[in-house]
Formats: sequence, structure tokens, C-alpha cells
Amino acid sequence: MATPVGVGAAVAGAAVVALLSAALALYGPSLDAVLKRAFSLHKAHSIKDMENTFQLVRNIVPPLTTKKHKGQDGRIGIVGGCQEYTGAPYFAAISALKVGADLSHVFCTREAAPVIKSYSPELIVHPVLDSPDAVREVEKWLPRLHALVVGPGLGRDDALLENVKGILEASKARAIPVVIDADGLWLIAQQPLLVQGYEKAVLTPNYVEFSRLFEAVLREPLDSSDRRGAVLRLSQALGNVTVVQKGEQDVISDGKQVLECNLQGSNRRCGGQGDLLSGSLGVMVHWALHAGSEKTDGFSPLLVAAFGACSLTRQCNHQAFQKHGRSTTTTDMIAEVGPAFSRLFET
Repeated sequence: MATPVGVGAAVAGAAVVALLSAALALYGPSLDAVLKRAFSLHKAHSIKDMENTFQLVRNIVPPLTTKKHKGQDGRIGIVGGCQEYTGAPYFAAISALKVGADLSHVFCTREAAPVIKSYSPELIVHPVLDSPDAVREVEKWLPRLHALVVGPGLGRDDALLENVKGILEASKARAIPVVIDADGLWLIAQQPLLVQGYEKAVLTPNYVEFSRLFEAVLREPLDSSDRRGAVLRLSQALGNVTVVQKGEQDVISDGKQVLECNLQGSNRRCGGQGDLLSGSLGVMVHWALHAGSEKTDGFSPLLVAAFGACSLTRQCNHQAFQKHGRSTTTTDMIAEVGPAFSRLFET
């Protein structure tokens, strides 16, 4: 028969376990715990090496200070959004703001504009993408933007794709960094010369999009058994354009180096997660280029930016899944951007 002391100790022990569990759920794992499931560079690295990799991203994050004016930490443009797809450009644009951009613009079709405006008053929405003067309308904003994210919610309408082609050419002429995702990648698979040799471009394909790009550019079937090698080769074939192949692990290459992001996410695969990645990457690309290679220890600034955006997206995914499980949506993940960013890059 249990004694009162034994029963009291058991109850107290259970209470402590419950309290610790609640604290972990509320505050999340320590950075050390995050590191243990984090990154590798081609081969297994120690916790110290992984901490150094996080530090590269921390190096490009601009400090918050009262001495700045609106716009200095990022003015990002999202090119996409049509009648059928209004969520994707919203997710990308709001993610850019949540990560730390000061202003976020969406260049979409006329029908999509009022819907996207209704999602948030914080976005600047331009209903011009299906206009006959779309390229000129977007081009006049380019001097005010630090980076473009092209593709979220774009669709494959021929007229829209032709306008986006012109917008990409105008952006390259001004040396504006571009992140290309979704149906923007479909356009690149049809016309790879649009980004050939443009080292301020970052492509973010999933498995299907990567296979399409690889076969279009290298004219051979993809060997999926060597992901690192395939990503390296595609980047090299495009003239050292940075490529992020999303997957169970994200593989990133600028044609010279290969990084792999192994940070734990979740098993949830709802739509919109790629838009969180592309929006956050747009901001980090600007930060990394502004910081320069001296802050990235010899790595390409775009490589470090991609590394940071992949890790942030995965951490948001992980934290949201801990709270919501099977019902997790991208909206839940975006709500985790602030805490996830702080845990990874501000501790």
C-alpha cells in the first residue's frame, strides 16, 4: 500500500512534468535543441559548425534602430495574383513584412486586387499585371524596390507570362534581385535564357518544378539519387544562378558551393508554405546583398539568404505543427514568424 509521502511525491513529480511540458509548448525548444536538428554542409558537422552557420545568417540581419527611416530594411515587390490564385501573393507579401521588410507591394491582375486588398490593409496592391501597359506600370516602381518575388499565384495565361517576361528583363537591366517560384518557374523552364547568367536570381523549385527545369536546361533525365549533384549542375548550367530545391531536406547551390538545410519541419504539406519561403527569401536577399560577402565569410550572400529563409520556414512549420497538428495551415505558420525568427537569429 502506498504511503502518503509516496503518493505526495508522485503527485508532485507529475506536476513538475506537466509544468515543464507546458513551458516547452509555450516557449519552444532552446536554440541548442534547434541546432541538434539543424543543418549540414555536404557532410555531418558538429554543433559548433552549425552554430557558425546560423551566425552567417545573423550577420546579415539589420539591427532595429531609431535612426532608420521607413523603407531602409526592405521594399519588396510580389509579382503574381490572378482570379484563381489570390492566397499565394498574399502569403508571400505578408511573410516579407513579418520577417522585417518595411513595405510590401503586390503587382496582380485587376480582378485579384480587391480580394488581396481585403486580406490585409498592410499591403500595397497594384492592379496592373493584366494591363497592356503592365511592364511600364511595374517598371516605374522598380527604382523604389529592393527585390522582386515573381510567381506566387501567377497562373499560366499567355498574356500574363509575356508581361512577366518583360518585367524580368526590366528588373535585370536595373540589377534588381529576383526570387522566382511557382508558375514563374514554369516560365523559366520554357525560356531559361530569361535568367541565364543573372547571378542575382534565386530559383525555388519543388521536386516536380526542379525536374522540369533540369530536363529543360540540361537536356537529359534527372538522376534523383544525387540531389546535391543535380542542384549543383543546374546552377552551373544556368550560369551560377542560385537554386533552392525544396524537399525533405532543402538543397541549395550557387554553382560553386552546396548547402543542405535539415532543420526539422513537420509532416504537414498544405498549400502556401512555398510562398512563406519566397516572401521571406526576398527580404533576406536584400539584407544579404546589402551586408556584402565580408559578412558571409566567403559564402555567396544569396546562398546565405536562401539558407536563412529555408531554416525560418522550417522552424515556423515545426512550431505551428506542435500547436495545431493535422489542422495546421500556412496562416498558422505565418503567425510563428516572429517567435521562430527570434529563436533562430536573435538569441
